[in-house]
Parts: sequence; C-alpha cells; structure tokens
Amino acid sequence: MKIAVIGAGNMGGALVRGWAKSGKLEHISVADKSEKVRADLQQEFPEVQTTANNVEAIKGANIIVLAVKPWLMKPVLNEIRHAIDFEHQIIVSDAANFTVGMLADTLKWFEGQYLYVIPNIAAEFGASMSFISAGEMASPESTAAVKKLYDLVGDTLVVAENLVGPGMMMASCGIAYVMRYIRAQMEGGCEMGFYPAQAKQIALQTMQGAVSLLRETGLHPEAAIDKVTTPGGVTIKGLNELDHAGFNSAVIRSLKAGLK
Repeated sequence: MKIAVIGAGNMGGALVRGWAKSGKLEHISVADKSEKVRADLQQEFPEVQTTANNVEAIKGANIIVLAVKPWLMKPVLNEIRHAIDFEHQIIVSDAANFTVGMLADTLKWFEGQYLYVIPNIAAEFGASMSFISAGEMASPESTAAVKKLYDLVGDTLVVAENLVGPGMMMASCGIAYVMRYIRAQMEGGCEMGFYPAQAKQIALQTMQGAVSLLRETGLHPEAAIDKVTTPGGVTIKGLNELDHAGFNSAVIRSLKAGLK
C-alpha cells in the first residue's frame, strides 16, 4: 500500500512515525512546508519520502491523508484537486470537524472515495484510538483499506459520522484529560513526600496497571474497584472524596463540552 500524508505536524507527524515504525507500508510520501519538519523525518526515517510540494506527494498514492489544520483544508484541497485520481485514490480527512460532506463540497466531486478519520497522537507509539466514518460513495473495500491502515497505529472503530465527534472527545481530547489526572496524581505524590520523578513513575505505572487489569480480565471498572475496596478501608475514603468533589460529573462534562 502506498500512502501520501499532507501535513506532518503533531498529528500528521505522529501518524507518519507510527506507520514508518510498523514496517508494513511499501511507500510513504509526506508533504510539509516546513524544511525542519521534513529534515527531521528524513533523518529519523530515511525510507520516507518528503517534499514541500503537495501535488508531488500524492502521485501514485492509494490513500491520501490530509492532516493539516481545519482552516487549511480548503486551500490544500483546491491546490491538489486537479491532480487527484478520483477513480482510484481514497481521500481521508484527519482534520477535526472537516467531514466527508465538506470534502465533497470543496472538491466538487461527489462520487469520490471520501472518509473522515480522527486518530490521536499516541499513533506514534502504535497506541492510537481512531474513529473512521465513510462517505456514501466509499466502497466497503476502501473503508477496509483505511481501517487496515489505521490498525497499524492502534485500535480502530468504524462508526457513523455523528459518533466521530464524541469519539474525538473521548480519545483525542480525552488523552489530555487523562494526562491532567496523571499530573494531579503526581502533585499529590509530591505533597506526600515523593520526588517528582518518583511520583511520575508511580502515576504512570498505576495507570498502566489499571489498563492492563481491565484488558486482561474483561472486568467492568466497578467490579475491579470492588477488588481493592475493603469496608472501612483507605480506598473507599479516597473514592468518596472524588465523589464529593464531583469527579464523575466533571469528567462527563469535559467530554461533552466540545460538542456544544
């Protein structure tokens, strides 16, 4: 499979690095206007082809991934539209809220193979959670090809377009919310006497342990909580403090905030 990525910033760069590390793609072409970004990618992954020319990058690609900022999508699409092979190339928008309909409207070609995909920056380490929504004219084969591509950098779900936004809040924005919790746990650890580096180690391993436990056992989180919550013990006291502070409500409100 040959892919072209336009935009190698935080998200695009994470995808390119994740795909390059997978070793499963025969050809990756990356277009970015920044000479430093291109040089850094070339030094890290000599096999990745880089260019400042968006049109040059998409030649011969099976899948074109647009990973630029949402407000740059229309200028980029207008720049490359004459070079797209609409019959054979799959167009993917990785820009938040730049949907399949917006792709079709901008390109003025409603029978294109358009998909809207939202991954997260953990793609660089093969740990993204990506949400894939296919346009009406995208064939099952095209959708499967895009899913296979994003499977290389983590877990994927093919969903209706109206669920991509909630998925983004849970997994893309959500990764920042999880980091905020880790930061708070580190601060608590420092207040109780640990050095910052030790507090970070403890917080990360605790998070990893929780994830591993749920993945390996298939337990519901509340069932797992019961395993470490004894009557009158210290765990229930801490859990009750979280409840008193509105922890659950704050998390839910943070996830819904971006959908307003």
